[in-house]
Amino acid sequence: MTTAAAGSPRTYQVRTYGCQMNVHDSERISGLLEQAGYVRAAEVDGNPDVVVFNTCAVRENADNRLYGNLGHLRPVKDKHPGMQIAVGGCLAQKDRGDIVRKAPWVDVVFGTHNIGSLPALLERARHNAAAEVEILESLDVFPSTLPTRRESTYAGWVSISVGCNNTCTFCIVPSLRGKEKDRRPGDVLAEVRALVDSGVLEVTLLGQNVNSYGVEFGDRYAFGKLLRACGEIEGLERVRFTSPHPKDFTDDVIAAMAETPNVCHSLHMPLQSGSDDVLKAMRRSYRSEKYLGIIERVRAAMPDAAITTDIIVGFPGETEADFQRTLDVVREARFSSAFTFQYSKRPGTPAATMPDQLPKQVVQERYERLIATVEEITWAENRKLVGQQVEVLVAVGEGRKDERTGRMSGRARDGRLVHFDVGSLAGQVRPGDIVHTTVTYAAPHHLNADGEPLAHRRTRAGDAAEAGRAPRTPGVLLGLPTVGAPAAAPAPATGCAAH
Repeated sequence: MTTAAAGSPRTYQVRTYGCQMNVHDSERISGLLEQAGYVRAAEVDGNPDVVVFNTCAVRENADNRLYGNLGHLRPVKDKHPGMQIAVGGCLAQKDRGDIVRKAPWVDVVFGTHNIGSLPALLERARHNAAAEVEILESLDVFPSTLPTRRESTYAGWVSISVGCNNTCTFCIVPSLRGKEKDRRPGDVLAEVRALVDSGVLEVTLLGQNVNSYGVEFGDRYAFGKLLRACGEIEGLERVRFTSPHPKDFTDDVIAAMAETPNVCHSLHMPLQSGSDDVLKAMRRSYRSEKYLGIIERVRAAMPDAAITTDIIVGFPGETEADFQRTLDVVREARFSSAFTFQYSKRPGTPAATMPDQLPKQVVQERYERLIATVEEITWAENRKLVGQQVEVLVAVGEGRKDERTGRMSGRARDGRLVHFDVGSLAGQVRPGDIVHTTVTYAAPHHLNADGEPLAHRRTRAGDAAEAGRAPRTPGVLLGLPTVGAPAAAPAPATGCAAH
């Protein structure tokens, strides 16, 4: 017996934790399941036939979060025979068979290297009435060749590489995602064009370290060339990328950003620590002087650039002087935003066995001081934009108060979040449209624009959002994305063409 009614397709939900890589992997999981005949369940549906957890292993509480959620789902599954639970992603790659041992009601466990196996594993588990665990040590197929159900009509993720060749002592990603593997530029650009042809206006190029792109095919300038090539794609209005590594950041990338009109003047470049001693212990092969030098050159080429970062507080052995150096670099760098983290011990990383692990209360106190310093700076930087005009790509669900205030939200070209009043355009502005407006108020994490919009441009992405369509890419080598019902296939010819 299954939870789906006889003759009706099985439904699915994907629940995602972690970084942009995981978000994009979940789009591929959805595409695979829909290609296999599954139908996406409504978010309010508490009884889908398949629930897929796409997990993260970076944070210390990732394990507790997963097993807590699995525990909540167990009585639901007990009441709905035929329901299946699958666990994938980085935590699955790390814990492997332990997941089924700790949660024997899980049906499928798959890793970061074999996303494409999920439909077959689900079917095998149903047939055998037993859990299926399949973890590969390397990619069996590059993920971007898999079908993808895109979540947005106006913005898309495009992987240019997977894996990482760095050996940061705090990071578990290389052991879970493997060594870096690069896609050929032609494949990347074909996927970008496919997205643009379906109405997408903004593309974010993804990699664990985009600046080392090209290492596999021997071109250290490949990433800058890729940015310039994206600039030649008609209809592509915004290009972003994440994340670069300071050790590989070259001036040709800065030139490409400055000289390619559709490449946004926004840069997310992880700092992690401002202390050279801590950077050395982290095995980050740059020092604060080099990091600040990159920022100086970026701002010389693009004075309006918004620079964001990642910072870890409380790394083993971090002294108060080390922490003060981090605050010094934050003040000098003038970040527009920062993702701040308390150091989290991850088994299997060198840092987990280092001496001088800091007490929780010390880490917490430094973390609070860091947040206060970051917000003081981001608020000051945002206040500089009051009175300036911004171009906003209208988004879905960016603002929690928008429904109450009557505002809509979106991102400016520099990546800042803007809440804006639609004024006389109420009912006309759709997600994916472009609005020009004037900033009237600044907060540490967002801007408000409460006057009448200066201009509104309807876009094909907005048309798709209004119609409830999202791009579906069948894999970059298989053709362009189909929107709506596919065209009828031509009648087959005779002989081999019919087989």
